[in-house]
Amino acid sequence: MPTPPLLAAPLASPAPLESLEVALLKKNLDMLFLIVFGIFIFLLQAGFAFLEAGAVRSKNTTNILIKNMLDVFIGGISYWLVGFPLAFGEGNSFCGTAYWASYGLSDEHLAFWFFQFVFAATAATIVSGSMAERCAFNAYLIYSLVLSAVVYPVVSHWAWSDAGWLKAEAYQDFAGSGVVHLTGGVAALVGAVILGPRIGRFGPNSKGICGHSVLLAALGGFILLFGFLAFNGGSQASISHEGDALAVAKSVVNTVISGCSGGITVLLVYRSGMCCRPSTWSFLMALNGSLTGMVSICAGCNVVRPWGACVTGIVGGAVFLAIHSLLPKLKVDDPLDAVAVHMGGGLWGLVAVALFQDGGIVYGGSAEVLAWNIVGALAIVAWSGGLCLLMFGSLRLLGVLRVPPEMEIADLPPNMSAPWKSGWRLPAPYPTHLVQWKVSEARAPHGNASHLTYNLTQPIHNASEFHPSYDRSSYDLAGRLRHHNYEETRGYQGPTTVA
Repeated sequence: MPTPPLLAAPLASPAPLESLEVALLKKNLDMLFLIVFGIFIFLLQAGFAFLEAGAVRSKNTTNILIKNMLDVFIGGISYWLVGFPLAFGEGNSFCGTAYWASYGLSDEHLAFWFFQFVFAATAATIVSGSMAERCAFNAYLIYSLVLSAVVYPVVSHWAWSDAGWLKAEAYQDFAGSGVVHLTGGVAALVGAVILGPRIGRFGPNSKGICGHSVLLAALGGFILLFGFLAFNGGSQASISHEGDALAVAKSVVNTVISGCSGGITVLLVYRSGMCCRPSTWSFLMALNGSLTGMVSICAGCNVVRPWGACVTGIVGGAVFLAIHSLLPKLKVDDPLDAVAVHMGGGLWGLVAVALFQDGGIVYGGSAEVLAWNIVGALAIVAWSGGLCLLMFGSLRLLGVLRVPPEMEIADLPPNMSAPWKSGWRLPAPYPTHLVQWKVSEARAPHGNASHLTYNLTQPIHNASEFHPSYDRSSYDLAGRLRHHNYEETRGYQGPTTVA
């Protein structure tokens, strides 16, 4: 990411042959560019929220949504107080040491502050997906603060600040394959390993744990695809100089091509049955493949040709499938495939830019960029992984990293035990107290889906009287039954007969 002229050399006076009005117009255009693209990138938070909400069981929807919201709230304050000074304050090659709580930061730099904040929020949000459905709320608050205030800002200083040690070398990472995605992906991997899998995820009788809404996940995925265009295109950080618009256009086009090729690759390979899974057309797998392709092209979207972007996306899709298949064999539970998408795509992206950029290795160029990108990747893995290992390990030793088993089986707080207390209403014509249903089951002849019949037996006036052996995750917000196996169904509202 180029350092914008706002930080590199603030305009005190116009160039000799340029009028003051033109100079001011250029500076204002650059600031507007950062603000508008930053707002578009901020939409990634909505994308992550919807994607994660759809990928978890409905009983944990409120929990995952409030965590995504607090990523922004905690990230905003921590990045203002500590993160931005470490990232872009005047200092040494390791970190910045100025602009604490924006003290001494001029108003003309605030647009750049906002633009960098949305990048920091993106890096922090990656981790919540890999630790979904079993991470304690207090532990989440701690790791969100540390990631936004320390882990990500130091890495961004290395690569994107003029004083950073990677910026001074041949390291190349235009939009954050390493700085954003590898940093967040490594943190996600360490968190998932130390936290452990969800109850029932692995084992001889495990049937897997599925999300409750493809629709929500799809909405989040499409928002992420939209946001990535601004994420990569906006990394030019200015629009008023010669070549800026061309770089933005090239970045956006390459992002589209890499995302499309990654999605198609995963869709076809998964359909072929080569992943040791049922041969199906999987929407969610194709979506993750597309996201991996976009992550992979971040590092070089401004310097590769379209054919190089296509190859980057294809290989990115293969990398995603490899890690997606490997992690369950290692008993690593990643509900959102955050590690495969961000860590896998980020690592490959740092290699791909050295291969396919104009003058790169495939054109007979030097391997210097590849060497320094590998050095940068190792440094990022050591920094992010080391700090997260210390942080998550300490939280686990203190017994505050994971919720108790009984809470994980029921609802994570904030929970859905009494939805009307949060302004929700039970659907008419049912009363405003819980009702208990008697369950009978008939297996469908075509597969694992069940036809369940629920008969009202008695009212329950107190939520604590609810039968503890069932799972509310099989119901949508209107109380209608979703397709789930019998072990994961429970009725507390809804029609008396459901197919």
